[in-house]
Amino acid sequence: MDERLADLAADGRQGAVPLAAEQIRARGDRRRRRKRAARASGGVLLAAAVVVGGLALVRPGPEPAPAATAPGPSASAPPFVAPTPAPGKEYAVELGYVYDAVALDGDRVRATVQQLRDEKGTAVPTGVVHELTLPAVTPVEVRDLAGGKPGDMRLADVVDRLRAGPRWAFALDYDGEGRVQSLREAHWLTLE
Repeated sequence: MDERLADLAADGRQGAVPLAAEQIRARGDRRRRRKRAARASGGVLLAAAVVVGGLALVRPGPEPAPAATAPGPSASAPPFVAPTPAPGKEYAVELGYVYDAVALDGDRVRATVQQLRDEKGTAVPTGVVHELTLPAVTPVEVRDLAGGKPGDMRLADVVDRLRAGPRWAFALDYDGEGRVQSLREAHWLTLE
């Protein structure tokens, strides 16, 4: 058996001819070229992905549906942006005079809102004016508007009192989708 193993070892040495230096270099060059090509194509794919992603962000999408808020009559005033609730809050609040209310088709009310900010209990206009079209059944908490008697009403019930110019200040409660859910008379503010 030792002779058999020695014969096999001798045959293996004869069949395993070491590669020549040129073959080793050629194989290394091929590997290097493949690695460079892979890096270059990966870079091209990355650049293409960045371009496509950028175009997707820049390209305008479909026209959004009209929101409940529309720009008001004043073109020189800052644009209105519906407030969004803070994290963990259900509603965001906008303070504003609500006036020029008009009943539309019995189930909607359009009104103008002149945005206010509260400076130490005093209502100060911000210069933002916009219009809202709301359901006539929108809840309204009133006090002074109802002759000093606190209570809950519907927007349709107070349209007549909100027809005149800026007189009544309200806190408008917006949900996370930018819709007004209720109005609360801002009786705590001193109006100018």
